[in-house]
Amino acid sequence: MNHIAAEGAPQVFKGLVGVHADVTAISKVMPETNSLTYRGYPVQDLAEQCRFEEVAYLLLEGELPNRRQLRAFEKEERANRGIPKKLIRIIEEFPRRAHPMDATRTAVSFLGMEDPEAGDNSLEATKRKAIRLYAKIPTVIAAIARLRKGKRPIRPKAELGFAENIFHMFFGRVPDAEIVKAFDVSMTLYAEHSFNASTFAARVVASTMADIHAAVTAGIAALKGPLHGGANEAVMHMLKEIGTPARAKGWIDDKLEHRALVMGFGHRVYRKGDSRVPTMAKWRDRVAERLGGQKWLEISRILAEEMLAKKNIHPNLDFPAGPTYYMMGFDIPMFTPLFVASRITGWSAHVLEQMSDNRLIRPLSHYVGVPERAVVPLAAR
Repeated sequence: MNHIAAEGAPQVFKGLVGVHADVTAISKVMPETNSLTYRGYPVQDLAEQCRFEEVAYLLLEGELPNRRQLRAFEKEERANRGIPKKLIRIIEEFPRRAHPMDATRTAVSFLGMEDPEAGDNSLEATKRKAIRLYAKIPTVIAAIARLRKGKRPIRPKAELGFAENIFHMFFGRVPDAEIVKAFDVSMTLYAEHSFNASTFAARVVASTMADIHAAVTAGIAALKGPLHGGANEAVMHMLKEIGTPARAKGWIDDKLEHRALVMGFGHRVYRKGDSRVPTMAKWRDRVAERLGGQKWLEISRILAEEMLAKKNIHPNLDFPAGPTYYMMGFDIPMFTPLFVASRITGWSAHVLEQMSDNRLIRPLSHYVGVPERAVVPLAAR
């Protein structure tokens, strides 16, 4: 329902468009140049030149690690990858039809109750819990992926890197280095993006002085939506619905004619293109070349050209990421949980930043409902 504000009413910014809710030193989105930096570093450079472990350290600690710092960070992460057998039994009891994001959210809540520092919300303990979440969430989502297909979970291997270990736990094998690098690039590109919906949800919860597991659970809940993290799943469903390049132009023309939402295009912040897309598209193309997925590239090319020519709208990161995960062999419902495995680093950095200079996030609302009135007793109604 649309309401016309009375004279003198406060200006309302629906969706908080254009509103600066706080300051941050974690990432900067620059719409004027369609660029994004993490702690000052261009994200595309981080994706190409660093492993995801280095980026995770950067987000949590503020600087890129040296070799000694990286070894210590990796040692701590790898030592914390295991999850309780009790949690695996609980996941087995989840309905098979349940979305993996719901399962992931519930599992993170369980981890919060089991964490050895559950009652300690100091910054030091919270950072340790953040690293444990970063280590355990891939194990959780891999277990969910396998159990929902009737397969047994595969234990993590401490000798494998972050990206390699995810492939091992999902499929029992690690692909060649170029496929692993493509996945690692996606993790870096998805890791952080300023005050997006899920990050803001996490910061709101953290501002109440709740624990990091509560804040991350809120972030996962927000990320599930198709207007946020769930878009990468929707993109692949769209490409599969189109099916062949020959159908792509007619499909998109019909959608545009009926003003239907086309997933994977447009962004609240970027107007002239998402700076993460060229890097992800490059690695998507390499994956297609190695694994065979040229039809997805051709369908994607046609859709992108038509959207730009007819609507002047560019793709966002989900557009190339969805088919990349699909070609790697991940089931579509697991795409957004993979996003969680990356974004846990950004969420954790924001929770720590919120806690370090906290003020309860509690905006106002402008009431436009029925004016104050008297209650009529039931007998008189």
